[in-house]
Amino acid sequence: KMAEKQEEPSNAQNGEPDNAEEGEGKKKKVKREDLPPFEIVTGERFPAIFFKFQFRNVEYSSGRNKTFLCYVVETQGKEPVTSRGYLEDEHAAAHAEMAFFNTILPTCQAGARHDVTWYVSSSPCVTCAQRICEALRKNKGLRLTIMVGRLFMWEEPEMQAALRSMKEAGCKLRIMKPQDFEYVWKNFVEQEEGEEAKSFVPWEDIQENFQYYEEKLAEIL
Repeated sequence: KMAEKQEEPSNAQNGEPDNAEEGEGKKKKVKREDLPPFEIVTGERFPAIFFKFQFRNVEYSSGRNKTFLCYVVETQGKEPVTSRGYLEDEHAAAHAEMAFFNTILPTCQAGARHDVTWYVSSSPCVTCAQRICEALRKNKGLRLTIMVGRLFMWEEPEMQAALRSMKEAGCKLRIMKPQDFEYVWKNFVEQEEGEEAKSFVPWEDIQENFQYYEEKLAEIL
């Protein structure tokens, strides 16, 4: 059984200010229409505190209610081009996976072959999985590999079916190994200015948790 240690994040770790409204009661009273407009955060690198919390491959992801999606797009056109960056969803209205197809992919050369790799904090939800399948069926030049830190709600039959449908549509699904977390750390996480780049420090149960999720994914697929 996987380690079940769980730390409760501060709001700041979760990407919210520490003075965010306290108490579930207050949150429940906020009507849908009162929520601020949905926003996607994009950039090249994000703070280390987000990486250490959101990408941690624990089983019970309490408080980890955002998706961080790091992408590498290799376009095989007349002149090969590689672009990279990250997307982070700010509210629950839409997800980083959708934002990639709506805002990043359209900026790539039309008609070229695109080899896309995502490094995502957790696997896509059912709706995003459907959108991924549609995109792969529609765009024959798109190759997508998704490296995930954790499996999202993998016990749910609907979620298992969604993961299988992604595989059938040609998406390669992989669980992030310790080396993949190190790759994200080096390429997508902010390093303090003027300091030597800090080397990646694996958390205690990183390998054990990777093996746990790898077995679960193999069973599902």
